[in-house]
Amino acid sequence: MPAFGDPAAQVLIVGLAPGAHGSNRTGRPFTGDRSGEILYRVLHQTGFASQSESRSRDDGLVLTGAYITAAVRCAPPDNKPAPAEIRCCRGYLERELELLPDLRVVVALGKVAFDVYLSILRDHGVIASRAPFRFGHNLEYVPAPGQPRLIASYHPSQQNTSTGKLTEKMLADVFRRARHWLLDQRVAAVSHGSKRQRGAGPRLAV
Repeated sequence: MPAFGDPAAQVLIVGLAPGAHGSNRTGRPFTGDRSGEILYRVLHQTGFASQSESRSRDDGLVLTGAYITAAVRCAPPDNKPAPAEIRCCRGYLERELELLPDLRVVVALGKVAFDVYLSILRDHGVIASRAPFRFGHNLEYVPAPGQPRLIASYHPSQQNTSTGKLTEKMLADVFRRARHWLLDQRVAAVSHGSKRQRGAGPRLAV
């Protein structure tokens, strides 16, 4: 399954794996099954998607500032990838992280995505251990200085949404949090730039 989104994305959304009857069939993440219905509605509400539905690869949907990928690239049996499969697919996510230099936030949908992303940071020496990072819905971490913020979320699987473990509001809160962080960063950058401009060197005599 190919990833999908904006190559200049500031938010990376990491899911579990393609669904056998969803994205594995349609060729777009979270498209063609129930999990994508809530996700794309929320992305549209929070300004990351041009429309609230993802029906097919040629429906005109565009993501702005966001990029969607998965920890595992093939549909696993019963949506439970084996450790060996996770290890084999991890290189794709590592390469995408290299190709997305503007990232400011990583949203991990589910514990598998959360753990895979942290394992990449650990193996590249960014963090010493995964132990301080506890998975839970809408928990936010700064793994290391200069690294994207990490926000954990329950996966929008049909099981989670049908049982009420994850509601649309709960998922929207995650992406509103990401959006607010990006806006705060922009305001801070503008303010810092203005201060630098006001204090940059001696003024010319007039």
